[in-house]
Amino acid sequence: MDPGASGREERFRRLYAAEVDALLGFALRRADRAEDAADVVAETFLVAWRRFDDVPSPPQARLWLYGVARRVLANQRRGDVRRTALGGRLRQELSTVLPDISHAVVERDVIAAALDRLAERDREVLQLAAWEELTPAEIAEVLGVSAVAVRTRLSRSRARLRLLVGERDRTRTLTLDASPDHQEPR
Repeated sequence: MDPGASGREERFRRLYAAEVDALLGFALRRADRAEDAADVVAETFLVAWRRFDDVPSPPQARLWLYGVARRVLANQRRGDVRRTALGGRLRQELSTVLPDISHAVVERDVIAAALDRLAERDREVLQLAAWEELTPAEIAEVLGVSAVAVRTRLSRSRARLRLLVGERDRTRTLTLDASPDHQEPR
């Protein structure tokens, strides 16, 4: 190993030991998150290692490191701004390409709540038909009953589910009608 290289490494180690705490404090007071501050310190010392011949002797070394850290922080902030802008553009593009599913989510929650209010046998036959996409004959085999019984049960279960979903919608409408903020159209 080159004797000059080991001397350089030792000087760098002394610089690091002497200045890491001050530099970390500098970065922590300016960064939004501790992880960002740690990245600033690491990047600053990487620059110091690469440009070690440009690092002045102490006490000016700390000021030089602060200057490098300041530029690293500025680069970090510019990167954050670019990432945020890119995220905004991507969200905008996706909103034009992907459909708005919020209505479907609300509908699914309404149906799930209504299903929870059904008797187990009604819920089971509906789930086998809708979720598993089984025919009445297949459901009959799973449940160990006749296909005629499944058709009847499906018909009654669907009617009960429709009533529960409709009941929830009527309740919501009545609640809105009764609220003091609700104004009837004139």
